[in-house]
Amino acid sequence: MPTIDTKGWLFISILSALMAFTSLSTDIYLPAMPQMGRDLHGDAELTLTGFLIGFSFAQLFWGAISDKIGRKIPLIIGMILFVIGSIGCAISTSMYELLAWRVFQAFGACVGPMLSRAMIRDLYSRTEAAKMLSTLAIVMAIAPIAGPMLAGHLLLWFSWHSIFWLLVGIGTIMFFFVLVLPETHPLERRSTRSVVATYKNYWILLHNKGFMKYTLCVSCFYIAIYAFLTASPYVYIDVFHVPTEHFGYLFALNIIGVMILSAINRRIVSAIRLDRLLRYASLFSALCVLIVLALMFAGFTSLPLIVIGCFLFFSMNGIIAAVTNALALDRAGKMAGSGAALLGSMQYGSGIVSSVILTFLPNDSAFPMMIVIGVFVIVCAIIAYPSDEQYNRI
Repeated sequence: MPTIDTKGWLFISILSALMAFTSLSTDIYLPAMPQMGRDLHGDAELTLTGFLIGFSFAQLFWGAISDKIGRKIPLIIGMILFVIGSIGCAISTSMYELLAWRVFQAFGACVGPMLSRAMIRDLYSRTEAAKMLSTLAIVMAIAPIAGPMLAGHLLLWFSWHSIFWLLVGIGTIMFFFVLVLPETHPLERRSTRSVVATYKNYWILLHNKGFMKYTLCVSCFYIAIYAFLTASPYVYIDVFHVPTEHFGYLFALNIIGVMILSAINRRIVSAIRLDRLLRYASLFSALCVLIVLALMFAGFTSLPLIVIGCFLFFSMNGIIAAVTNALALDRAGKMAGSGAALLGSMQYGSGIVSSVILTFLPNDSAFPMMIVIGVFVIVCAIIAYPSDEQYNRI
């Protein structure tokens, strides 16, 4: 089967779509969560927990495997698993079934974003790779904007099952596109070590203070991010009575904020030290959430207050995620591949914490969501505060 040009627009478009699989799988069904919980008589927040459990563990597995057998075969297998998992979600009749299929779905979904980054690293130099990843990030931002909007309007005509059937269709289309991708990790560059030996890198990195500082920093911030993702459908739709079809527009504001801050970040990273930029961004985020909480406790709770506060906090992801990832992988030295897998696993797996916490808290007000966000954004700022100079590469 013929493959495509690695510098052409089709190649870039396919990788952008693959990178969007995480946000597509978590964001597209957010407007349906309240209805899913009522129909299946369970906590729909746990569907996000199940996905993140599968996503975080699968990254560690596929990261080592792709270094041994290349990128294309895992991508093909991942798309097949994603389609099967999406079918299982669509035909689920209980919350337990849906949870199990969400874990299964995640084992396929995680391959796209992780290996698309690896393919860019295979093909481009450090500077060119950074430019390519920035391009992919801008394009992939379409998914978390369009997904909830599309789903909200889809729910006007069909049940929540239709959202997962839509994912089946998307996964099937992507399977055929993956078939034309070139293999970017040739035999002579593949790891000759056993998979078990590769996994030992994770243990070494867990003891690397510099790497763990930034990994824990972004993980705490993502606990706050996933607190918003988990609870915002209930807060906006059930508490403030936002129509389901309008939820996607409020959610899109946050993604637009991330895109704007990402663009700003690309311009200022050369002028401000990365660790200092991280401190500024995390401190600003913490102050915004604390101001919102103070006003809420003073009795000024309103939808505009929550929307504006979450927009300011969420937008900082455009700086915090990029800077922490760059600094963490820099400290990983020659273990950058293993570092990327471990960083991704902890960053996205951290959402398990917030989704589990919020499952046991009432969802009849905005307080639980904002308190969880506030606690972990403050922890993020505390971790980011120490000087970067004490940490060295391994």
